[in-house]
Amino acid sequence: MDYSLLKNLVAIDSPSGYTHEACNYIVDVLKNIGYNASLTNKGAVTCNLGDNPTLVIAAHVDTLGGIVSNINSNGTLRISKVGGPLLNAYEGCYVRVRTMDDKVITGTYLLDNPATHVNSKISKTERTTENMHVRLDDLAESADDVKKLGISVGDFICFDPCYEETDSGYVKSKFMDNKASCFVLFELAKRIKESGKDVPVQLFFSNYEEVGHGAATGYEKDINEMLCLDMGVVGNNCTGKETAVSICAKDSTGPYDYEFRKNLVQLAKKNNIPYEVDIYPYYGSDGSAALRAGNNFRVALIGMGVSASHGNERTHKKGIEATIDLCMAYVNDKF
Repeated sequence: MDYSLLKNLVAIDSPSGYTHEACNYIVDVLKNIGYNASLTNKGAVTCNLGDNPTLVIAAHVDTLGGIVSNINSNGTLRISKVGGPLLNAYEGCYVRVRTMDDKVITGTYLLDNPATHVNSKISKTERTTENMHVRLDDLAESADDVKKLGISVGDFICFDPCYEETDSGYVKSKFMDNKASCFVLFELAKRIKESGKDVPVQLFFSNYEEVGHGAATGYEKDINEMLCLDMGVVGNNCTGKETAVSICAKDSTGPYDYEFRKNLVQLAKKNNIPYEVDIYPYYGSDGSAALRAGNNFRVALIGMGVSASHGNERTHKKGIEATIDLCMAYVNDKF
């Protein structure tokens, strides 16, 4: 598989609200595969793999990030979080500030007074947006200096993902949640195109999942099932692992469709696909948003296990491939 597609997508800044470049890239990838993809009015990507789709397979391209909330008198920036980035893990990250006139200004996200030689309380200080700042790489020693650079309140702060693939098969990078699942959709499109079949499936790349309303709307009229792809949780009291596909029975919004989940488990067993069934206590998905919006779908949730969610994330190519295989097994079984 061509993991450069994943690497390229991860490199494109796409915090919720600033996803147009990543969505345009997705449209181009799908067109190169041989499908007509388009943007919804909200900027999500939709692509039909056949006529009159009844199944939508969804993933989200938007990521965590920040927005400039204040320009400090010393030339640094405060941010307001987009989604829920874990600030301890994001401390020290390089960032890109995206201005309204399309300038990109780099910097670093740091704790206030970050020099250990003058601050004896660094290790004991809670990291919050109120005591952390962006240190800009352009000369800026005052609020006026920052404004002269073209930076203003409302500009997006994009964190560097630090993408890396290891010889052992791990993919470690911020934003495996959920660009790894977008890569799964690329591979599904390729395999279905190569099969020569037209299947009544709609691919949907939402762009506001991290803020709760990405998958609320935008579907073909005959959709009755949603297979939602998002990261599987890896952690204490969870069964998921990076080398398998997780099948979620329930998250914080409630249980997913029982018969749909049962079918996925049976297909995983039948096809020898490594899987785990899991419950996520602090989690919501595009499937949750679709149901809350009143869509009359049966919804299931699956995804490769991702370690250290909303921090310095990592998954494994075996988990990605297991997710692809389960999606293909479901499409082939159904159509």
